[in-house]
Amino acid sequence: MSGGFDLRVEPWIPVRLLTGDSACVGLCELFKRAHEIEDLELPVPPAAAGLMRILAPMAARIAADGEVRLDNVDVAEKINDWSRLRNRILKAGRFDPAAVDAYFDHKELRGRFDLFDPDRPFLQDPRLRAECVDAKGLPNSSGVNKLVMGRPTGINGAVLFGHFTDTAPVPVPAAEAAWHLIAQLYYGPSGQCTPRRITGERAGSGDAAPMRKSVSYFPWGPDLFTTLVLAVPSPQAEVDWEAQDACPWEEDLNDPLKPLPPVTWPGRILTGRFRHAVLLVPSEDSRTVTDAYITWATHEPPHKVRDPYQILDRRNDGDFQPREADGARALWRDLDSLLLKDSRQDTQRPPVLEHLPRTLLPRLRVRAYGFDQDGQQKDSVWFRATTPPVLQWQEESDAEMAHHVRRCHAAAEKTGERLDYAARIAWKIATDASVDLSPKARIKLDHRKPGPWASASMTRYWPTAETAFWQLTKPGQVGEQAGKAFADVALAALDEAIGQGNRADIRVARARHRARNLILALLRPSTHTD
Repeated sequence: MSGGFDLRVEPWIPVRLLTGDSACVGLCELFKRAHEIEDLELPVPPAAAGLMRILAPMAARIAADGEVRLDNVDVAEKINDWSRLRNRILKAGRFDPAAVDAYFDHKELRGRFDLFDPDRPFLQDPRLRAECVDAKGLPNSSGVNKLVMGRPTGINGAVLFGHFTDTAPVPVPAAEAAWHLIAQLYYGPSGQCTPRRITGERAGSGDAAPMRKSVSYFPWGPDLFTTLVLAVPSPQAEVDWEAQDACPWEEDLNDPLKPLPPVTWPGRILTGRFRHAVLLVPSEDSRTVTDAYITWATHEPPHKVRDPYQILDRRNDGDFQPREADGARALWRDLDSLLLKDSRQDTQRPPVLEHLPRTLLPRLRVRAYGFDQDGQQKDSVWFRATTPPVLQWQEESDAEMAHHVRRCHAAAEKTGERLDYAARIAWKIATDASVDLSPKARIKLDHRKPGPWASASMTRYWPTAETAFWQLTKPGQVGEQAGKAFADVALAALDEAIGQGNRADIRVARARHRARNLILALLRPSTHTD
């Protein structure tokens, strides 16, 4: 096979085995040994989130009970029939090696899994060699630094991971280039990009990738086999059920000037909504990537379809939007949105968490992958987090515990908001001699001058609040009053932020007393703030 980096066999996916050992595997080995693998260990969370969306339709093509595959649309007509098929597949405990080979060795997919195949490189568009050119018809690439998320590009690029410049780009190992290819397709920016000339016009702007600035939630099993089977989205999706489903490596290249193909289950939901086109340029030995083209793939309006791995929150206008990734927000603060049913009016949990096998619930965790970004070019921080086995507390299985979790989270958020306010009030009292210190006097805050105590208090509050949260959700703690636990955490955080040495000052002492009373007021039946 031409190309030189066959993703079926090259060791490009880092994993951790159930034995605790680390390894790197190709696609074939990953599926054949999925029951021996505990976890994925990709160090780039947006690439891991994208890879899970790629592996899920592959799993649906491979997993079967006899001749009936998990992506069978006839079985999918009834969710109960599909769930029973999935349960039978899970009971087998592993993917059939023969089915793995049959899929990856299919003659129609020849070369499609090669990262550098000249005709159909994996998830890339070879037409960019001829279409991304300057006015003289010479190649106009984007540069390898543009490919690697975290490297700076241009003059003002922020340095997140290492020091690289456009004038001296460092080649990327092919395995890592595959990670960043996936990350670009799912999380790439909008706005100006490398121009692409297809007609007489040389267009050079594009739309944001479908998962940009979002966080994804996956049910995480005790082994990768279970995780991948459960990652296949439920067929209860609003898609075109008449059209033939396909992933990009299973069909012809799309015409960027024509309407988008219909969204189908499960392939195009997860892999068919890209807004970027990418082409990697390999070194002579195909071990590294030395350059890359990154441009727009289409300017057609994107299809509206529910992503199966996202929480939806109601906006002020009544519509729902995916919950945005926040690098400062811990995963436990999303837990009630993952456990409670969609009967609430403000939040909808990810569809992939519906209809999970009840026998597996006590062993299922939730894995979150997020990328804190703006909607255009700015990338802040990415993260990965995993809960304990909490899906046994889903409302359908344990309504009492699910609502206890919601009460605990609500108490933590309310206390955090009050702590932030109280710390600002305290700083105002301590530093502004004109403030009226009488108990009923209202204090006007200048939001441009919050002072250092609020930020310091919140930095201390949230990690300790998480410890308190998990303590409150231990067996036997249902019914415990969460308010006092979080108030105690907030009081301690406030004291640490103010500092022991400052309390000798009479004005600081009064400020601290006022702030503590604001927090303690949360524990009284009827409260009010300044």
